[in-house]
Amino acid sequence: MTHGSAKRERTKVVLFGATGTVGSRIATEASARGHLVLAVSRSGQSPIPGVAAAAGDASDPAAVAVLARGADAIASACVPPRDATDPREPFLALNEGLVAGAREAGVGRLVVVGGAGGLEVAPGQALAEQPGFPEGFLPEADAHRDVLAFYRSVDDLDWTYVSPAPEIAPGERTGRFRTGGDALLTDAEGHSRISIEDYAVAFVDELERDAHPHARMSVAY
Repeated sequence: MTHGSAKRERTKVVLFGATGTVGSRIATEASARGHLVLAVSRSGQSPIPGVAAAAGDASDPAAVAVLARGADAIASACVPPRDATDPREPFLALNEGLVAGAREAGVGRLVVVGGAGGLEVAPGQALAEQPGFPEGFLPEADAHRDVLAFYRSVDDLDWTYVSPAPEIAPGERTGRFRTGGDALLTDAEGHSRISIEDYAVAFVDELERDAHPHARMSVAY
């Protein structure tokens, strides 16, 4: 199925973590479709020319509310801390701040970049729990799993948690991929991969279509 080609209503999206590798692709994709994007990062720099930018901290509910007031949706491409400390508590706090800020701003739609480690290889069996899962990625995988559990307790916002394939890297924007739910999507050879560009297509598709409310969705070729 080809994605990202249909014309959609223009919306105002406040994107946190916009200068990161994934966030900048989401900003590019959303802007190319004509959406009004406010790119938020700690630096306040714009990831691409022509996209408005602001400095902000997603963990600060008051700051989130100020930036998001009047928006149609909040998006987050924030990632757990990667400074060799335990990322679970600060990443959970960041997402709690994001949710509190969305509530204060009166924005009911929230779409977040998720992790792949919590995808299920079988019902109730997460990828991160399987033998051979890279030990160095476990703290970040656990942080993402905590955050998904938190979102599953949020019933007053229309949230979607978008998990990429485990193999995600810069590449081509094809607009052709599969989407699913909690299960790990693999190809005929057992691989699970997606380009960051196509992940961004799927992410913006979800912002537009709201096809997975109060749920995790997965994206892979």
